[in-house]
Amino acid sequence: MNPSPPKTSIRLRLVAAATCVAFFVGCATAPQTARGPEYGPAASMMREARSSSVPVEKRAADYLQAAAMTAPLLDSGAQETPARDTYNAACGELTVLLRTSQGGQLWNHPLTIAGNNQTYHLRLEPASNAVWAPNYFTTFELEQQVKEKLIRKENIQQGVGGALVGVRILNPPEKFAPPRGIAAAVTATLDFHGKDATLALRRPAKQPTATVEGKVRPLAVNYSAPISYYKPPSNLALKGLIGGFEGTHYPARIGLYFMQPYDPERIPLVFVHGLFSTPFTWVQTINGLQADPEIRKHYQFWVFAYPTGYPILYSAFRLRQALAKVDQVYPNHKPYVMVGHSMGGMLTHDQVITVTKAMWEKKMGETAKVIFDQQPKDRLSLSVLRIAVAIWPAADWVKLRSA
Repeated sequence: MNPSPPKTSIRLRLVAAATCVAFFVGCATAPQTARGPEYGPAASMMREARSSSVPVEKRAADYLQAAAMTAPLLDSGAQETPARDTYNAACGELTVLLRTSQGGQLWNHPLTIAGNNQTYHLRLEPASNAVWAPNYFTTFELEQQVKEKLIRKENIQQGVGGALVGVRILNPPEKFAPPRGIAAAVTATLDFHGKDATLALRRPAKQPTATVEGKVRPLAVNYSAPISYYKPPSNLALKGLIGGFEGTHYPARIGLYFMQPYDPERIPLVFVHGLFSTPFTWVQTINGLQADPEIRKHYQFWVFAYPTGYPILYSAFRLRQALAKVDQVYPNHKPYVMVGHSMGGMLTHDQVITVTKAMWEKKMGETAKVIFDQQPKDRLSLSVLRIAVAIWPAADWVKLRSA
């Protein structure tokens, strides 16, 4: 004889069943944007705009019509409503569509776009202090597409516009650019004057509000998304650990990397990680600092990557070289602030001391020179290389320019 199920179990099953029913009913009756239900009268346009089987210009017209329909309903922009969320989705998705379609041929020149019963004239707003230049970024990604588990708490501001991650990747790569390019927060907005539409790529870190449709409103932005764009390699902790013993297994080339587009008006914060680690150690720190609007406005973030299995003085030398290179490429940069952890603190300390040849000889005895980029053939030669590098003459060091 089977015992009857406990009452608590029956109640839990009923609650679960009701929840599932409510969920599927909601999905069937309320199309979803990235954050909430869509504005009903624009739902069919948004569905067609998202269809890859529809011609690009027709999709663009649908996005424009959906945005034009919801723009008068934005209110303050701070509150989440179906109209605001539909406007935001249309702005962001239209930007991605135009930048990526047909090899970028539809981007950054006036367009006349005909829809079912409307024809729009679209232009891009030129660069200014609070607006990115249309051609600065080579691609865009929707903020919900770059979520990363390393970010524990996202820094999000509710507002108007499509929250995007702008990515700049050039060939050959720019100085100090990470392999995946340089990323930044972008908010796309559309303003309408009759059938004339202006698409602006706004810089929320510079100016978190903007005049949209004749009224100053907060901009929608995800400040954590550009950090999440730099996805870590698999087995990150293991690679950092192995890099402490064998530099060739480190997941990045030694060097200084900009986490944001260079800005001469903001103070660089240079982060140097510690033993058995990688620059991804600083993800939570940078994300937390960006939550403060004053820090976000006045500081930019750089990281120094190095295999911790390399001799400390060699890594410190390479950091000096990188900072000296910044002086050459960006002579107008503000004095930087350096933040080092553990071994990174030792590298940081070595940037503000002066070492003479006499001091080296007194401490280490006879000096020896090696070629730094020599590739050792075995572990024995690697050990010899490390010992030799430890007594590299100070005359060959690059002196850090005084801030």
